[in-house]
Amino acid sequence: MGPMIRTEGEEDYMTPPWLFPMLRGSYFVPCSTHADSNKNECNLFCLDCAGNAFCSYCLVKHKNHRVVQIRRSSYHNVVRVNEIQKYIDITCVQTYIINSAKIVFLNERPQPRIGKGVTNTCEICCRSLLDSFRFCSLGCKLGGMKRGDQSLTFSVRGKHGREYQGGGSESDEATTPTKMRKTNAFNRLMSGLSISTVRFDGYGLGSDHRCLSSGEEGGLSFSPGTPPIYNHRNSSRRKGIPHRAPF
Repeated sequence: MGPMIRTEGEEDYMTPPWLFPMLRGSYFVPCSTHADSNKNECNLFCLDCAGNAFCSYCLVKHKNHRVVQIRRSSYHNVVRVNEIQKYIDITCVQTYIINSAKIVFLNERPQPRIGKGVTNTCEICCRSLLDSFRFCSLGCKLGGMKRGDQSLTFSVRGKHGREYQGGGSESDEATTPTKMRKTNAFNRLMSGLSISTVRFDGYGLGSDHRCLSSGEEGGLSFSPGTPPIYNHRNSSRRKGIPHRAPF
């Protein structure tokens, strides 16, 4: 993640140097370099260069750079959460699901009227929100930081205060309580199998007992029971066809 700097005069808040240019960028305009090409709209932004938006043909100039794609929803610019959350903390900003993807809006969206029953609104533009959020966009969160709220930050850190690395996962699924419970239950099941005894009746051969026990070397040894022997001599024969007595 890039360095955090102070922006615009004496305002006491910290933000990555590319955030303000990204929020104020001009998107979905034809690329001046590739004016004669199809699909030349500028919908990409480079976090390392922090310059103007560019089209997909200009992407070759930003090899190995951090690039995000800006999208449109209801005539507003949005960015997917899985792209932007690797570089900034979007806590307190409400997210939305559009086309099966979670997104966050870039700039404020003022709401002229507040509907009845609304209990929570954006602290900057008064748009109605869910109760667990404070802002409707990244720009509104930036406005909240300009007001001097020390609890807000764009710095991405892990759950234990460590800097988040974009190449890894935020949590280790192998150490979750659910995984541990499943592992312990499996171990208890295997331990129970190692000492359980399965008995089979010999059916005429006495009582032939077989058991399932742990081997001498610590491994599991599965000994199948002796199948019962079918005695053909004791089986009843099928009766023949009855014949009628003569007159």
